[in-house]
Amino acid sequence: MGLLQEWREYAYGVELNSKEGKAIWDKYFEQEKAIYQQLLAAPEKVVSGTVQELADKYGMELNYMVGFLDGINESLKEPNPIEEMEADTVVKLPIDLESLYYHMVEAGADWLYELPEWDELLTPERRKELYREQKKSGTIVKERKIGRNEPCPCGSGKKYKYCCGRAK
Repeated sequence: MGLLQEWREYAYGVELNSKEGKAIWDKYFEQEKAIYQQLLAAPEKVVSGTVQELADKYGMELNYMVGFLDGINESLKEPNPIEEMEADTVVKLPIDLESLYYHMVEAGADWLYELPEWDELLTPERRKELYREQKKSGTIVKERKIGRNEPCPCGSGKKYKYCCGRAK
């Protein structure tokens, strides 16, 4: 079994609201925040190393590092091969800052997208734009229904019920 599968079974294999589930995720979120604070402090530096080396560098258990890599992967300029990842797999973290911010908002991770390190990386205006863009992406917009007696939108000049609204 690969590392990613082991992480997913470990983290998602318990009831989220159970004591054990809360302990797993509280520990993960605390460590995740610490790593992001370090990464965002020097975003121009691309961190790389084996999965085990990164776990050691950031003081994490290997499975928690795998969870972190899984979470950040879609916010990288070049994604890592997380499905086949082993402890000795070399990974790189070339972060796309706007994508990372967007995905943090998408995940509802306010403890991450409100980090003070963002102040130096993205303007408040750009962060608001990304926030709105993400929130809007989940909004379903229903088109206004055309009334039977309104002019047909095709431009024929006829009432909708006698034109495109006619049952065929």
